[in-house]
Amino acid sequence: MLKKIKDSADFIRKYLDEEYETAIILGSGLGALADSMEVHHRLPYKEIPFFPVSTVEGHSGNLIIGKFGGRNVIAMQGRFHYYEGYSMKEVTFPIRVMKLLGVKHLFVSNAAGGVNPTFRAGDLMVITDHINLFPEHPLRGKNMDEFGARFPSMTEAYSKRLIRLSETCADALGINIKKGVFVGLQGPSFETPAEYKWLRIIGGDAVAMSTVPEVIVARHCGMECFGMSVITNATASPEEITTSHTEVQDVSNSSQPAMTALFREIISRM
Repeated sequence: MLKKIKDSADFIRKYLDEEYETAIILGSGLGALADSMEVHHRLPYKEIPFFPVSTVEGHSGNLIIGKFGGRNVIAMQGRFHYYEGYSMKEVTFPIRVMKLLGVKHLFVSNAAGGVNPTFRAGDLMVITDHINLFPEHPLRGKNMDEFGARFPSMTEAYSKRLIRLSETCADALGINIKKGVFVGLQGPSFETPAEYKWLRIIGGDAVAMSTVPEVIVARHCGMECFGMSVITNATASPEEITTSHTEVQDVSNSSQPAMTALFREIISRM
């Protein structure tokens, strides 16, 4: 696995003529943020040695190298999910590649179901913490000492510094943001009404099928993380939810301009 990670990093490094300390992972229906970047290189995942390939609609499957918010940024236009059949090592493979490329700050985004009954479709939620309900831990197995310690702390999985900065930037841009706890489930089925209620009881504000494994591995690698969810449906009455992947993409698309503006502002001020 370590050799595969190094081979992928060596391939991508050929396209990096400067230091790239910031990376962004774009979730379902959120890939258009890359269109607002100054693109220097666009690498399809299938061309990168040992990289998995996105199989879900709304995940373009490109690694974008360029500038965003005046900084050098590597953006993943589409991610990999446990429910696609990938192992956790494969799901989080790009994070370790980014570590070898010198990335120090990881921004993650996702489209998520609203568990907090005060949330509405289209809201932007800054992730303050997460609850990991995936059936396999991404650090399970022999520790990769080259990347981090056997037992990494998750006390501050999401950077308090960047959360505070996001609030300042949101105020400056006139963007209303929520804050909350993200719950990660394996999927691919959407949650039942009873599950939505249970997720709220255990402290969740939003739920989706990604993000948590990537953040855990990023923190293992010593990266500073910032996460944001686009809320795709309200749950004031869980029994009435009829979510579809198309609806998730539609809401994500409508919220992209605000999320893009906020990410750009945060990254420019870091």
